[in-house]
Amino acid sequence: MSALIRQLKYLLIPAVLLGTVAITTAMQPTPGPLEQVLARGELVVATRAAPTTYYMDQYGETGLDYELVAGFAHELGVSLRVIEADTLDELFALVRSGRADLAAAGLSITPNRSRHFDFSTAYQTVDEKVIYRMGGARPRDISDLAGLRGVVLAGSSHAERLDLMAADIGDMEVVALEGASVERLLTLVDEGHFDYTLVDSNAYAIHRALFPELIAAFDAGQAQLGWAFRRDSNGQLRHAAQRFLTRAKANGTVARLEQRFYSHEEHFNLYAARSFIQHLDSRLPQYTQAFIDAGEATGFDWRLLAALGYQESMWDAEAVSPTGVRGLMMLTQRTALEMGVADRTDPYESIHAGAAYLRKIYDRIPERIPEPDRTWFALAAYNAGFGHMEDARVLTQRKGGNPDSWEDVQQHMPKLRQARYYQHARHGYASGGGQAVIYVRAIRGYYDTLVWAGSSERHTRMMLAMVD
Repeated sequence: MSALIRQLKYLLIPAVLLGTVAITTAMQPTPGPLEQVLARGELVVATRAAPTTYYMDQYGETGLDYELVAGFAHELGVSLRVIEADTLDELFALVRSGRADLAAAGLSITPNRSRHFDFSTAYQTVDEKVIYRMGGARPRDISDLAGLRGVVLAGSSHAERLDLMAADIGDMEVVALEGASVERLLTLVDEGHFDYTLVDSNAYAIHRALFPELIAAFDAGQAQLGWAFRRDSNGQLRHAAQRFLTRAKANGTVARLEQRFYSHEEHFNLYAARSFIQHLDSRLPQYTQAFIDAGEATGFDWRLLAALGYQESMWDAEAVSPTGVRGLMMLTQRTALEMGVADRTDPYESIHAGAAYLRKIYDRIPERIPEPDRTWFALAAYNAGFGHMEDARVLTQRKGGNPDSWEDVQQHMPKLRQARYYQHARHGYASGGGQAVIYVRAIRGYYDTLVWAGSSERHTRMMLAMVD
């Protein structure tokens, strides 16, 4: 009997041990979203392509939301992977299912969304603008929308806003389009299919150059933008994002990004926007292939070269300045000789010479300077001269700024017109120091608009035709 008991005891030991292991395993907490991100070494972010959030330019992926989440991923020490969603429903489904760790797409924090998702602290505040076409009766307030036809993005905060308005007004006809972009909504109003739409103020600032006939009637409300996370009792990933965004607002990162992506707005008053759109349709197509060829030869995005050409001459091959520079890229006689140009009024020669000259300047700028700053320095030197640009960098360093940052240098370049600064500069007085800053800012605006025109419903066919 005792031998049987000993045998049963030994048989029971493995079962007891297995039970202990199972209990211990069950007691281990499931890794939260932050632990999962750190474990796999990758932050997955859902977004929608738009000029205010995420798009591609000559340097690759960019956009205000993209730059912010890229900074967050860098702080976490992980790589970033972006998933594009076609609709808002798809965007939120990516987060809800866990296929994306968060959504960063200029999302307004609304009561309805907050019932289903956790949101970070707001990183931007925007006005929700009612946009209509000039020539029609201007709606002055919410009550004036009664009897008018509106169009919004399905599932958007604007659709929620108009639903709330309809409860007060009653007679409102609003169509909600699934997956519509801001460009699509503005195009429908611009072409007269609808009387108005609702867009955020940052989106309106970016798109107004492409739609000069559309203006803001009034502000329907204000919204705060944040990142969306799936509901999680742990909340560590959201808390980490909140700390990052709070610092980004406090140290000026968000303000610098807003300046970078929205500052071109000041260059597009009604007259300037109308002129640009007219020339985009009538003049640029005849020179597009030359810009593409020059871009391939020099390594620049052809749209950057086209923006440079527009700033110089508004794409006018016969342009002549009072100082004698001429042609589409407004070459001086000295530069034309240096670049081997026989006829400055020949647009093909002018474009290729201007691109080659910009490349020559670009190659002189220290390689340690990252993009896009290196390009902005090259453009400033193209306008004011390489020596004056270098003097501005030296002055910036003396003043405690970063000589490799265009944002810092542009603050000091205009000072080279003042005696107390230029008398210590190697190349002396720089009459165009302040103008170079405006020059670079304008080209950035034209370039961004050309990039966005490629996705605009109004100009997509024209842009595609130009590059075919």
